[in-house]
Amino acid sequence: MAELTVNVVSADREIWTGSARQIVARTTEGEIGILPGHEPILAILGAGQVRVTTTDGQSITANAEDGFLSVDHDTVMIVARNATLD
Repeated sequence: MAELTVNVVSADREIWTGSARQIVARTTEGEIGILPGHEPILAILGAGQVRVTTTDGQSITANAEDGFLSVDHDTVMIVARNATLD
C-alpha cells in the first residue's frame, strides 16, 4: 500500500515525523484531505487541527496556525509558525 512521508514542524522545533495513510488539514480555502498519489500542491494553513492517520491506523492530532502545507511526490511538509501536539 502506498504511503505518505510526513513532516510537521513549527518555527522552533519538529512536532511529528513519520509515515501516514492520510492527512487532513485546515487551509485558508477550507479543509483539505491528502492521500498517497495526491497532486502537488502548496496551500496556506488556517488556524486549526492537522489530523494524521499513520500507516498502522493510529491518529495523531496537532494544532497549527500561520504556515503552509506542501505536497510533492507523496511527501507532505507542514510548516507552521505555531504548532503543538494534542
